[in-house]
Amino acid sequence: MIHAAAALQSGSATKAIEALVPAAPYELGSISWVTLYPVYLRGEAYLAAHQGSAAAAEFQKILDHPGVVQNEPIGALAHLGLARTHALSGDTAKAKSAYQDFFALWKDADPDIPILKQAKAEYAKLQ
Repeated sequence: MIHAAAALQSGSATKAIEALVPAAPYELGSISWVTLYPVYLRGEAYLAAHQGSAAAAEFQKILDHPGVVQNEPIGALAHLGLARTHALSGDTAKAKSAYQDFFALWKDADPDIPILKQAKAEYAKLQ
């Protein structure tokens, strides 16, 4: 996960995706929330590589396993990732709905959190 995050941060989505290949068989393993972080990073990497459908599948995998995610931030961030994939594919209605899901989960968050501010700006562009 560290190699993938570093590759993603340096702008190499392909290297990030490759770094996460070994984690795939263990993603729904027994260590609870830790297991879905590679899924989240892979979704972010696919999104950075403009592979919207692949990214959407990864974010949806997180949303499909709320018992594994529990109250980890990636549960809410998966909604944001899904919103971005829908926006990338041009499906404004689905993008708006996913952004609204994200905002509902973060309704009590500090409004100055950078990712929340960024999400609100992205949402405003859809209007």
